[in-house]
Amino acid sequence: QVQLVESGGGLVQAGGSLRLSCVASPSISIFREMGWYRQSPGNQRDLVAGFIGPGRANYADSVQGRFTISRDNAKNTVYLQMNDLKPEDTGVYYCRGDRPFDRPSWGQGTQVTVSS
Repeated sequence: QVQLVESGGGLVQAGGSLRLSCVASPSISIFREMGWYRQSPGNQRDLVAGFIGPGRANYADSVQGRFTISRDNAKNTVYLQMNDLKPEDTGVYYCRGDRPFDRPSWGQGTQVTVSS
């Protein structure tokens, strides 16, 4: 069964840091692309950071230079390191994995709240 499980969200003050984790099963290797998305109340789910090819990642303009996406294939895990957090980073963060010829897989989401 394909599954993505996020963790690492929480409440943090502006300027603080969090690291989100997304564990993929049965294996991270089944996904051609993986990324992190954010959804805040009343808004659509938007891409925050994603892998677009081997060693290549893209970021939303609003997080460029503050967030870093990385992966550990041995642990079947994708990370999102978030530094210098701002109140506008608040939302539910979802991990997404894309396999060829199949619908995207989503995790259940993890809440990130940044207080001013």
